[in-house]
Parts: sequence; C-alpha cells; structure tokens
Amino acid sequence: MEIQKIKILLIDDEEEFVTTLAERLELRGYLCQTAGDGESGISKISHQTFDIAILDLMMPGLNGLNTLRQIKMIDKELPVILLTGHGSTKDGMEGMRIGAFDFLMKPLDISTLIDKIKSAVDSKSTQEEP
Repeated sequence: MEIQKIKILLIDDEEEFVTTLAERLELRGYLCQTAGDGESGISKISHQTFDIAILDLMMPGLNGLNTLRQIKMIDKELPVILLTGHGSTKDGMEGMRIGAFDFLMKPLDISTLIDKIKSAVDSKSTQEEP
C-alpha cells in the first residue's frame, strides 16, 4: 500500500503531542486524523475507514485498553499500535493480548513508529488477499 493512501487515526489526550505527531506523519505523506479521547476515537472509527489506529494507553475517561476493546468490536481487523509513556509494559502486553498489533514507549522515535505502521498495514493487506 502506498504511503499516500495510508489513513491513520491518532487517539491521544495530549493535544500538543498528537498535533505534532500528526504533522510529522503528514510531512511523510500519511493522512492523519486525531481524536482527543477514546470516545471520539471510537466514534470516528464507527463512521470512517482507517488503515491503522495509534492509541495512547493512559487517557482520562475511557482508557486505552477499554478503547482498544471497543475498537476491536467495531473492526477486529484494524491494526492498533498502543503508546505508553509511563513505562507500563504490563498494560502494553495486555493490549497485545486483546488484539493490538504492537506497543511503543513514549517518547517516540518517529522512524520506529513508521516501521511499525508499515508492518501493521502490510500484515493487514496480506490477510485480506485471497
């Protein structure tokens, strides 16, 4: 899948972080939308198609794991990369058990994130081929 066609949903309550990340990804040719909390992220996934979601684990209200559970009920094939800034590999591993593609620690290395995005989207398109 061409980079220009990859549509990413970023779900994170840290507005400055998510805005900066979206800008950095868009500069590399990705299409990004953002959601400031789990509820609005779920709403966007319910009404639009994305190639991948990048989801913060620690958010007020609906946390990342509960958001992931709801995303998987809507679209079990959507790859989700979890982000954690609090060193919680336990929550990251739980997310993998629930169905996340992978998890990364903040602060993010953009090239590592891009590699994960490509791997996740490639694995999804491989599963979709007959």
